[in-house]
Amino acid sequence: MPIPTHTAAGPAKTLTAEKDTSEGKNDESRSAENAVDSDTAETKELGAQLEDTAADNESADEPEPENVRPEKKRRIPWARVLAFGVLPSLVLVLSVAAAWLKWHDASARMSQTASIESVAAAKDSAVAMLSYQPESVEKDLGAAQGRLTGSFKTSYAQLIHDVVIPGAKQRHISAVATIPAAAPVTANPKHAVVLLFVDQTAIIGTDAPTDTASTVRVSLDKVGNRWLISSFDPI
Repeated sequence: MPIPTHTAAGPAKTLTAEKDTSEGKNDESRSAENAVDSDTAETKELGAQLEDTAADNESADEPEPENVRPEKKRRIPWARVLAFGVLPSLVLVLSVAAAWLKWHDASARMSQTASIESVAAAKDSAVAMLSYQPESVEKDLGAAQGRLTGSFKTSYAQLIHDVVIPGAKQRHISAVATIPAAAPVTANPKHAVVLLFVDQTAIIGTDAPTDTASTVRVSLDKVGNRWLISSFDPI
């Protein structure tokens, strides 16, 4: 009895179809896995690029560290500072102080000399101005004019020529002045002020002597080598 061929062919075809189906599924699974792997790789690569970009940006934003060297503490050369700074300044100060003291001492000595000379000149000149005799009044008071200066000399000359000399001659008036005390007020090499205490005794004809006491403020100017009276003011 012949064996039916369709019976054997049916299962074979079925196995073949199942095999093909299984292989197709495997191929699809491998394709999906390959696609997933490809996507994962691309994702990783994109993430790496983003990280590199962020790192570059951070590097650009951060300032480059300066090449700063730690400063070494320098020791102060006190010997050099003392030699080239303090000592010259000290020498300068001492020189200025010495010069000032020298000038002050010289000025004080000059003022003291001016004071002594001006007091002596004031006393001698006042006696000459206020002392005269009727027989020599013109000579006596004329000589006194040489001890005066400035406008006071002019005023004194006018007074003696207009009043004193004519009166002394007509009324036989004589006068004698003395300076019992004198004191310097101010004095410098060019100008001085002296206070004089003046006593004057006058005799008119045959009358009794008349004594007069007064205090006079005398100003003197140094003209050349002489102290000359520039004002004579009773006070």
